[in-house]
Amino acid sequence: MDEVKPAIIFKYFKELSEKQKEQFEKLFDLYSFWNAQINVISRKDIEELYERHILHSLGIAKFCTFKPGEKVLDVGTGGGFPGIPLAILFPETQFHLVDSIGKKIKVVSEVAAALGLQNVKASHSRAEQITDKYHFVVSRAVTRLADFYPWVRGKFIKENKNAIINGILYLKGGDLTEEISESKLKAELYPLSAYFEEEFFETKYVVYVPQ
Repeated sequence: MDEVKPAIIFKYFKELSEKQKEQFEKLFDLYSFWNAQINVISRKDIEELYERHILHSLGIAKFCTFKPGEKVLDVGTGGGFPGIPLAILFPETQFHLVDSIGKKIKVVSEVAAALGLQNVKASHSRAEQITDKYHFVVSRAVTRLADFYPWVRGKFIKENKNAIINGILYLKGGDLTEEISESKLKAELYPLSAYFEEEFFETKYVVYVPQ
């Protein structure tokens, strides 16, 4: 059964190299091992790793293709989502994964090392303490947008390399009308159900906030 688990990734991302396929295949054993020691994914969710964590993370890639040389900051990465799956998919893009909980960053570092990901930097830090600038900031439902935005405001490179303007790509679920209104941000919603047919994605979105 374990062999077929990555099939959901290969179903939606058909242009993967053999190396990328191997990296995705390794994720289940790596996260099962580390999750038993440091809980970064709920115990009942580990069996759904490929759909609810990896494919969910890759929803960003259905909306935006990161370019070689671009820099992406993943805020509140937890065990490495969405940063690790995106780093596998875009090996020539630089990813900086940050979390305020040190033991979660230990998992990120160990997983990235085991996969041989040369494009991942992991930092035990709060987003506000990061002084670098990036083309994009990604995150997965860390907090409400109104609270999240002040953490990353001013951290964007002005020069655009991409087909879309540099900005925030935020994975969130549910009715986001009130949250977006409260944030006073010019946010655009892109439903993941447009890309993925599984029921889990029916209420999930990429929230894009151009800077």
